[in-house]
Amino acid sequence: MPTIELVTEVPGPKSLALARRREAASARGAAKLTDVGVAHAHGAAVVDVDGNTLLDFAGGIGVLAVGHTPEGVVAALQRQAAELVHLCAIVGSYEPYVALLERLVAIAPGDHPKKAILLNSGAEAVETAVKIARAATGRPAVLVFEGAYHGRTNLTLAMTSKYGLFKKGFGPFAPEVYRVPFPDLFRRPPHLSDAEVIAEAIAGLERALVAQVDPSALAAVVVEPVQGEGGFVPAPPAFLRALRDLCTRYGVVLVADEVQSGMGRTGRLWAVEHAGVVPDLLVAAKSLGAGMPIAAVVGRADLMDAPHPGGLGGTYSGNPLACVAALAAIDLVTAPGFLERARAVGDRLRGHLDRFAERFEAVGDVRGLGPMLAIELVADRATKRPAPDVVQRTTAEALRRGLIVLRAGLYGNCVRLLPPLDLSDAQIDEGMAVLEQALAVATGTDARAGVAR
Repeated sequence: MPTIELVTEVPGPKSLALARRREAASARGAAKLTDVGVAHAHGAAVVDVDGNTLLDFAGGIGVLAVGHTPEGVVAALQRQAAELVHLCAIVGSYEPYVALLERLVAIAPGDHPKKAILLNSGAEAVETAVKIARAATGRPAVLVFEGAYHGRTNLTLAMTSKYGLFKKGFGPFAPEVYRVPFPDLFRRPPHLSDAEVIAEAIAGLERALVAQVDPSALAAVVVEPVQGEGGFVPAPPAFLRALRDLCTRYGVVLVADEVQSGMGRTGRLWAVEHAGVVPDLLVAAKSLGAGMPIAAVVGRADLMDAPHPGGLGGTYSGNPLACVAALAAIDLVTAPGFLERARAVGDRLRGHLDRFAERFEAVGDVRGLGPMLAIELVADRATKRPAPDVVQRTTAEALRRGLIVLRAGLYGNCVRLLPPLDLSDAQIDEGMAVLEQALAVATGTDARAGVAR
């Protein structure tokens, strides 16, 4: 049986009414990508307030690797809510808090002594990782990359690359943040090979340590192993290994921002595992909490202990409800067969996307790691001129047909896929059939593709 079942247009009248109420009461800056109003959801299925059942390939922007309302997470939340909703870990300790710290230390990359700290969001965790690196090294500077997204706080906005959407009007930003090019193999100069692009990016790093900031002032290099908002651009393994070598050579802290790429999203527990790289600090969030707001920094114990007592933490950091949700999510992702299924999901999704690239001239690139996949849409394959308008039409047409997908990319011209990682083959094929119809309409390949009800 198909997952998608439409009884009204999408968005329907009740969804539109709810969206208008939101607009009247919500600050304009808190944008919404769709006008859909959601009543309930389970797995990959979302039921809106009009009674339509939609297929969710957005996953709360990467939060729902284990799907909506997984039974183990829901049960853990229900039990915990009856026992302890809040205490504040600054005031005292409670079992879920300690158990989650222990679990994160056990599953983080590397066999060295490790410690962890719990936070509320990815941005807060990234900022905490920088604070830890600065305290440990006594240095102020941070090196980041073009295309990166690290959050919306003042420091993480300074670290984030895309200006117009995220940073416009919010400066001045935190100082001592330096940015260098990221090896985007799709947008490489045509006369360079992939290996030459990677070599040039590595050489650019070395130049930056002369032209922009001296290594003696550099506390941390912060990198997404797969750029998320930047368009699902994987860092080449050779580049990550060069980063590791550079940081080791100069005593710089290597921070892996796995907010979006972690918790199985790439078919491995952590994306850095694809390159065989062990970062000094790893930042986790999004799917760590299966929908509950929680994040973490985990890494070398000597670094984690550098800040003075009281220098880290917050009122809600490590909330008991969020902790039990994270423990249940880790149980699911590390259960036998889960990651194998995630990789199979990725293979099946990529097969569809590769076929789209053959059919549609607008599909310039198919990329990602495992099931963390995107297509980049272009107006011209030769010039690779971005086509964000085609992406907007594609996501809108997909939604009309019952599939939720998101855009991404430095130019807003990518469609990214973030479904639950245990998606069934039937749901993959159903969703990709809808996406193909949406692309056909958006590109004018087949304007006759209608909406089934």
